[in-house]
Amino acid sequence: MARYCVFCEIVARREPADILYETDDVIVFRNVLRWVPTMLLASPKQHKTQAELWSNMDEVGRAAIKVAQEHCPGGFRLVSNFGYDGMQSQEHAHVHVLGGMFLGEYA
Repeated sequence: MARYCVFCEIVARREPADILYETDDVIVFRNVLRWVPTMLLASPKQHKTQAELWSNMDEVGRAAIKVAQEHCPGGFRLVSNFGYDGMQSQEHAHVHVLGGMFLGEYA
């Protein structure tokens, strides 16, 4: 039996999300967490691991930068967490887009 994946459910439209950008292979949506004013998630639609994504960032990277430049014109940070110790909470590969404020105190 397949494990539940909220990102796969968002891609399939079985879970709600505020989707900001989408192609056949990539989706970018708002994170439900709001630690900074702009907190977005860029993800491949296909379920992959973080390592698989980072070995070929390609379209996900371009999408993250495109949406970040639109929503965070003053600057942004792209972040990915790997594994338990890295605080990765979702197995589905994704990149956090953080911005909307000066991020110096969060370095």
